[in-house]
Amino acid sequence: MAGFGAWLRGLVGAKGMEPDPSSALSRVRAQPVGPASFADNNNDFALAMYGHLRQRAENLFFSPFSVRAALGMTQAGARGQTAAEMRETLRISSSDEVLHVAFAEIIERLKAAGGGQYELSVANSLWCQDGVPLQPDFLNLIARHYRGGMNVVDFRRGAEAARVRINHWVEDETRQRIQDLIPSGGLDAETCLVLANAVYFKGQWVLQFDRTDTRDEPFHVEGGGTVQVPLMYQHETVRYLKAAGYQAVDLAYRGGDLSMLVLLPDRKEGLWDLEKRVSARVLDECVTQMVTRGVELFLPRFTLTWGTVDLGAQLTALGMPLAFTRFHADFSGINGREPPHEESLFLSAAFHKAFVETNEEGTEAAAATALETLCTASFQAPRPPAVPVFRADHPFLFAIRDRKSGTILFLGRMADPTRER
Repeated sequence: MAGFGAWLRGLVGAKGMEPDPSSALSRVRAQPVGPASFADNNNDFALAMYGHLRQRAENLFFSPFSVRAALGMTQAGARGQTAAEMRETLRISSSDEVLHVAFAEIIERLKAAGGGQYELSVANSLWCQDGVPLQPDFLNLIARHYRGGMNVVDFRRGAEAARVRINHWVEDETRQRIQDLIPSGGLDAETCLVLANAVYFKGQWVLQFDRTDTRDEPFHVEGGGTVQVPLMYQHETVRYLKAAGYQAVDLAYRGGDLSMLVLLPDRKEGLWDLEKRVSARVLDECVTQMVTRGVELFLPRFTLTWGTVDLGAQLTALGMPLAFTRFHADFSGINGREPPHEESLFLSAAFHKAFVETNEEGTEAAAATALETLCTASFQAPRPPAVPVFRADHPFLFAIRDRKSGTILFLGRMADPTRER
């Protein structure tokens, strides 16, 4: 059955990597941040993160929306150069307040939309060390815009118990699809705060596939060779584009607010080159230029769990090393302690895990992110020619997105449908 999405669990904790703070903005985008919509900024971040994660020819699936939301909550407490780096990395082109309001609005709209034809739940929470004071303004912002509830735990004397409790919260909010987000040993006595966000979506295709039309067919994997996969089939009228080097379809879920965008390279070994071309602008132009027409569509049935992965190195490379640097990170907006105070905070890990299942009925996807912080101590188509064939029997890129704003919620590559990890 279709469904998708659970989202972040952000943790603030303590023991991680220590990059050179002198390289502060050396890896940030060269171009300045200009006026852009929330979706533009979100998708720019999504593709930048994807670029750092796609280096190996294997399956990939994550929620850039979830990662950005968790980091957005954390950025609310950042100050000085730490805040500046995070603004660049997260592609915040307006005021911080506008970002938080935008997250609140899109979350509330997606939860309320769809006319009851899909299920979407969003939850946020804070997990704080007993006795550690947090700034009232920070708590008010998280409560107002992210509906984040406070949970007091004792990391110092029971880090493992706290880890299990947070993981159970994640599991409950994602309908058990994301389990063991924070690995054993992921928290310790130095952990001060965990910010957690979870989103779950379950929906069905507007145009479902008939299971009797699904056949085991060869799928050409990267590097050569084939594997046998269940290839679903339908001949329906969908939004479609034939562009230079690739085809794309946009498959709607019931309710009309969400869809899966699939980009299929023309060449069997063409995904790597296509990925290098794809940008937020290219995706936007792709969707804008689509026409509604009949298509013979073949799409593999697949299930994938990706993670748990620590995204700290990728976020550092994207331009926010200070946030992960002991004695230099400034999250004084969270607890009032400026570096190098022994109680100042820095990020030690950014755990992320995601799940997706696509079948004849629809899609189910879930994702969670945990940021651990430690204390330092409609278009009318022309008359079509022959019916195009969209046969996804080789690696492709796909995104689950909000159709109204264009915001990418999940993003991935399917390299081998027979591999569930």
